[in-house]
Amino acid sequence: MEIGPRMVATIVTVMSFAIFLGVVSADPDMLQDVCVADLTSKVKVNGFPCKADFNETDFFFNGLAKPGLTNNTLGSLVTGANVEKIPGLNTLGVSMSRIDYAPFGLNPPHTHPRATEMVFVLYGELHVGFITTANVLVAKTIKAGEIFVFPRGLVHFQRNVQHAPAAVIAAFNSQLPGTQAIATALFAAKPTVPNDVLAKAFQIDVKEVKMIKAKLAPKS
Repeated sequence: MEIGPRMVATIVTVMSFAIFLGVVSADPDMLQDVCVADLTSKVKVNGFPCKADFNETDFFFNGLAKPGLTNNTLGSLVTGANVEKIPGLNTLGVSMSRIDYAPFGLNPPHTHPRATEMVFVLYGELHVGFITTANVLVAKTIKAGEIFVFPRGLVHFQRNVQHAPAAVIAAFNSQLPGTQAIATALFAAKPTVPNDVLAKAFQIDVKEVKMIKAKLAPKS
């Protein structure tokens, strides 16, 4: 089929709109070579102010080199390498994490409101998945050397399916993607979400809501 001028104009318009969405959906572009974050500043901006002096340590972090401790109730630990750990990431629009899993450990359902996530399996075998806004579960078991992508803002999880430890490196298209754990957000918020709201939402009674809140309450 021959493509006429009108079709060409339509294609250009659609492509331009797609490019525009891609631009506005990620962190803003930087306007200078570097803008090393001044993490001590009280100035409120969308990101962090630039500090006047910086050196190589502002661009270095070795926190992902070794496995993290996973001796907790979930059997997982996320070690972030974001702008709060690497000030030189400010305005660059990228960050990483290392996630370690004990045998059968779980990184529970959560979202990243500001970033798409891509995980690369270092070792082990994981069952991973995300849920679309149409409540469709997209899930797969992945192993060492394989990659899986979690779209921005969608609820997702990872679970170790073996008797041995596992680990992934996660990449994000944001310097500070943010993490909102679903269970913690609902049952451990401060001030607390009303018990009757949670009871009705989950179709359980208030006694069960209180029990879950007690289990998820921060340890003093």
